[in-house]
Amino acid sequence: MRSIMIVLASALALGSAQAQTPDSENGRYSFSAVPDGMLRLDTRTGAVSLCAKQDAGWACSSVPDERAALENEIARLQRENGALKKDMLARNLPLPPGVSAPQSAQRERELQLKVPLPSDAEIDRVMSAFEKMWRRIVDMVQKTPGSDKI
Repeated sequence: MRSIMIVLASALALGSAQAQTPDSENGRYSFSAVPDGMLRLDTRTGAVSLCAKQDAGWACSSVPDERAALENEIARLQRENGALKKDMLARNLPLPPGVSAPQSAQRERELQLKVPLPSDAEIDRVMSAFEKMWRRIVDMVQKTPGSDKI
């Protein structure tokens, strides 16, 4: 009788271990007992499900993920905040104290401040240098032997 109990207990333990094998795929799922059943945490995705015994057997239903809703709201607010900052900068309005400009708008302003446009005198000087170089190239081509065959 005692050996039958040991065999039966071993079979139950083996059966429960085999039942968890697909769910526990290399430790992917973690289970915690709660009054309504078992909570199943997917360690890869972070999804949580409540598994409970039903009339037809065990069934798991997803637990609403408040974290995803909060992250979506934070992302939406960040996009909206960035758009408002760009709009203020486009209208040449100052940003409130302690608020920095969006990276792209701030970078554009820095580039505008660091790269001044050349003056007319500087442009004339560069054009004069190019004209001198061009004349020298033309003179060299005309003076080379055999250039009259072209």
